[in-house]
Amino acid sequence: MSAQAPKRRLLLASDNQEQSRELERILQSVSEVHTVSMSELPDAPADQISGIVVDINLRSAESVQRVRNKLQHESYRAMPRLFVLADALHHGSMQAWALGATDTISRPFDAAGLLQRIRAAFPDSQGFDATERGRTLNRGVAAAHEVMVKIFQKLPAGEPLKFSDIVQAENKILKAIKHSSLREWLTNVGCHHADTYRHCLFVTGFAVAFAQHLGMREDDQRRLVRAALLHDVGKAFVPTAILDKPGLLDEEEMSEIRKHPRLGYEALVAQGGYPPEMLDVVLHHHELLDGTGYPDGLRSNQISDIVRLTTIVDIYAALIEARPHRVQFTHAKALATMEQMEGKLDVHLLHAFRPVTLGAY
Repeated sequence: MSAQAPKRRLLLASDNQEQSRELERILQSVSEVHTVSMSELPDAPADQISGIVVDINLRSAESVQRVRNKLQHESYRAMPRLFVLADALHHGSMQAWALGATDTISRPFDAAGLLQRIRAAFPDSQGFDATERGRTLNRGVAAAHEVMVKIFQKLPAGEPLKFSDIVQAENKILKAIKHSSLREWLTNVGCHHADTYRHCLFVTGFAVAFAQHLGMREDDQRRLVRAALLHDVGKAFVPTAILDKPGLLDEEEMSEIRKHPRLGYEALVAQGGYPPEMLDVVLHHHELLDGTGYPDGLRSNQISDIVRLTTIVDIYAALIEARPHRVQFTHAKALATMEQMEGKLDVHLLHAFRPVTLGAY
């Protein structure tokens, strides 16, 4: 009887293979590991590679540029990337996220903790094939769509929107984006959903991908996906003639649209059971750091991190969507437009968001 084949196949890229020996031995207990030097890192990885572990000197401009050039290749874009940090210092961590890390680990290694991170970061390549990947994506989109139906059809008709309805969907959504890709999520949503639903699902996809890119803890990822799903709940109380108007809105119609954050907030407060950070996002996702946003004209440190992050993905999603009154922006133009919104957005978060957009096309 033949031995069972390893469940994962990992590519370990190192600029110091002697230093990487310990890591290689730990990885081999749950994976088949192919270790290569940076100069040997292929332009396109072999089939069935579950992910790449990058163990390089993140303070070396040469090593960083070399790995950046390789990972920009199409075949690497959707692949999970775990970066090894020499220590927990800020510089190395920020450099890793800028290179598209989906998770980071630091020396010295704790073998048990590391293996747990590996199992979470890299799917089982035998038990999670392309067919299952497609099913998982479809289940995630369907779960998100079900929440949209409850928001935009059932809530205005008087049927309660329970917090448990959102929690029930979040696992499927997080799993769908983790095990497929942001691009596949956006394509699926873009093909099958009307404008208002599509925008909310685009924002959700970008928010989850951003959270995973930043290496947020799973609990924080859950908080963000809940907030993103619900951020536009107030639009359920805006007349559909305004929401679906094919042309530009006049001043009176725009005034009605601007009521949606408070309408959504009041509906959820009346319902009860929603965490403060979700209510904060629903009410304040159109606030801007310079005080020119609405409904409360908040400024700077009055705006929480989760709101700042949601605002960025909300604006970006709106710009790249096709709208009846304008041509959709390219990803590059959307980012350039947002970078020109001086003083309005969190520039550090916007800079960190840039690599996430590469996964959308």
